[in-house]
Amino acid sequence: MIRIARIAIVVVASLFSLSACAPEVGSDRWCANLKEKPKGDWSVNEATDYAKHCIFK
Repeated sequence: MIRIARIAIVVVASLFSLSACAPEVGSDRWCANLKEKPKGDWSVNEATDYAKHCIFK
């Protein structure tokens, strides 16, 4: 049981550390990253946020 708890803690800590690397939506870095991503790979939310934050500032 203790081993499962340790594994869970490691997994959660890893997820938090990886999520901190993503730029904030609407930032200049985020806009540049999304601009380089193929438009066919954009989600609906990404397209909406790109238009809202990067085109119509």
